[in-house]
Amino acid sequence: MDRTRFTEVACEAAKQRGCEIAELLYNDDDNVFELVLRKEGGSVDLQDCESVHRAILAAFDRNVEDYALTVGSEGLSSEEADRLLGEIDE
Repeated sequence: MDRTRFTEVACEAAKQRGCEIAELLYNDDDNVFELVLRKEGGSVDLQDCESVHRAILAAFDRNVEDYALTVGSEGLSSEEADRLLGEIDE
Protein backbone atom coordinates (compact mmCIF):
# COMPACT_ATOMS: atom_id res chain seq x y z
CA MET A 1 0.00 0.00 0.00
CA ASP A 2 1.19 3.51 -0.78
CA ARG A 3 1.90 4.99 2.66
CA THR A 4 2.08 8.54 1.34
CA ARG A 5 -1.37 8.30 -0.23
CA PHE A 6 -2.74 6.58 2.88
CA THR A 7 -1.42 9.40 5.08
CA GLU A 8 -2.85 12.05 2.75
CA VAL A 9 -6.31 10.44 2.78
CA ALA A 10 -6.24 9.96 6.56
CA CYS A 11 -5.11 13.53 7.26
CA GLU A 12 -7.71 15.04 4.91
CA ALA A 13 -10.50 12.91 6.40
CA ALA A 14 -9.45 13.88 9.92
CA LYS A 15 -9.24 17.56 8.96
CA GLN A 16 -12.78 17.46 7.56
CA ARG A 17 -13.95 16.35 11.01
CA GLY A 18 -11.94 19.05 12.82
CA CYS A 19 -9.43 16.45 14.02
CA GLU A 20 -5.80 15.71 13.47
CA ILE A 21 -3.76 12.54 13.48
CA ALA A 22 -2.17 12.11 16.91
CA GLU A 23 -0.50 8.84 16.00
CA LEU A 24 -0.23 6.72 12.88
CA LEU A 25 1.22 3.24 13.27
CA TYR A 26 2.10 0.86 10.44
CA ASN A 27 2.82 -2.83 10.78
CA ASP A 28 4.39 -3.75 7.46
CA ASP A 29 4.50 -7.47 8.23
CA ASP A 30 0.71 -7.72 8.50
CA ASN A 31 -0.24 -4.56 6.56
CA VAL A 32 -2.03 -3.20 9.62
CA PHE A 33 -2.68 0.51 10.08
CA GLU A 34 -3.73 2.12 13.33
CA LEU A 35 -4.82 5.76 13.54
CA VAL A 36 -5.28 7.73 16.73
CA LEU A 37 -7.20 10.99 16.42
CA ARG A 38 -7.29 14.08 18.59
CA LYS A 39 -9.38 17.22 18.44
CA GLU A 40 -7.97 20.51 19.70
CA GLY A 41 -10.31 21.99 22.28
CA GLY A 42 -12.77 19.12 22.09
CA SER A 43 -13.32 15.43 22.23
CA VAL A 44 -13.09 12.98 19.38
CA ASP A 45 -16.37 11.12 19.18
CA LEU A 46 -17.45 7.91 17.54
CA GLN A 47 -18.73 9.77 14.46
CA ASP A 48 -15.26 11.28 13.95
CA CYS A 49 -13.65 7.83 14.07
CA GLU A 50 -16.31 6.35 11.82
CA SER A 51 -16.01 9.14 9.25
CA VAL A 52 -12.23 8.80 8.99
CA HIS A 53 -12.49 5.01 8.87
CA ARG A 54 -15.07 5.13 6.06
CA ALA A 55 -13.07 7.70 4.05
CA ILE A 56 -10.05 5.40 4.07
CA LEU A 57 -12.16 2.37 3.18
CA ALA A 58 -13.58 4.32 0.23
CA ALA A 59 -10.11 5.30 -1.01
CA PHE A 60 -8.48 1.86 -0.85
CA ASP A 61 -9.81 -1.53 -1.88
CA ARG A 62 -9.24 -3.86 1.07
CA ASN A 63 -9.46 -6.89 -1.22
CA VAL A 64 -6.67 -5.56 -3.44
CA GLU A 65 -4.51 -3.89 -0.79
CA ASP A 66 -5.15 -6.59 1.84
CA TYR A 67 -4.89 -4.31 4.87
CA ALA A 68 -6.48 -3.97 8.28
CA LEU A 69 -7.42 -0.61 9.77
CA THR A 70 -8.34 0.62 13.23
CA VAL A 71 -9.24 4.20 14.10
CA GLY A 72 -9.45 5.40 17.69
CA SER A 73 -8.89 8.49 19.76
CA GLU A 74 -6.63 9.47 22.58
CA GLY A 75 -9.62 8.89 24.86
CA LEU A 76 -10.99 5.83 23.03
CA SER A 77 -8.82 2.80 22.32
CA SER A 78 -8.82 1.36 18.82
CA GLU A 79 -10.25 -1.88 20.19
CA GLU A 80 -13.18 -0.04 21.75
CA ALA A 81 -13.73 1.98 18.57
CA ASP A 82 -13.74 -1.23 16.49
CA ARG A 83 -16.31 -2.75 18.85
CA LEU A 84 -18.55 0.32 18.66
CA LEU A 85 -18.20 0.58 14.87
CA GLY A 86 -19.13 -3.08 14.59
CA GLU A 87 -22.31 -2.39 16.54
CA ILE A 88 -23.22 0.43 14.13
CA ASP A 89 -22.72 -1.77 11.05
CA GLU A 90 -25.03 -4.49 12.41
